[in-house]
Amino acid sequence: MTQISKEYGTALFMLACEKEQKHEYAAALETVKKVFEEEEAYLAFLSSPAIAMSERLDAISAAFGDKLPEDVVSYMQLLCEKGRMACFYDSVTEYNKLLFESERVSNAKITSAVALTEDEKQKLKEKLEEKYKTAVTMEFFIDETLLGGIVAEIDGKVLDGSLRSRLRDIKDVMNT
Repeated sequence: MTQISKEYGTALFMLACEKEQKHEYAAALETVKKVFEEEEAYLAFLSSPAIAMSERLDAISAAFGDKLPEDVVSYMQLLCEKGRMACFYDSVTEYNKLLFESERVSNAKITSAVALTEDEKQKLKEKLEEKYKTAVTMEFFIDETLLGGIVAEIDGKVLDGSLRSRLRDIKDVMNT
């Protein structure tokens, strides 16, 4: 990701925050992204210096003007005018990263030997939110090879409370 992509994504995110429309802008960017993925020639068209700038800007207005927030359409036009359409995907990635961070939501992948009860899930969620000082969404997986306990992966950190891990620790102590 280039510094320019980060700057463009950050600028749009700041505008979205100012207008209290972070999620609306994110949805609009996803709409544009989907269009570009489905019609790869469209991004090439908007990037082509061989096509008059007014024609490219009109194409953006025609395609998105009545479907997306005005600021997102203007953002697309600015990228086009500045010859920065190639930065679009990375700027969306940066926008989404900032949105995720602003929401202070962590995603946890919880792996257990057996299915957890709703009460256990709720208690685990509360403990993780307390520990990480953030809201936590959780995905649950079952791995029967764990023997017992759980393994939680959250924000790139692994909390291994599995029986296998405890047995390994005991083995290490015994071997030293």
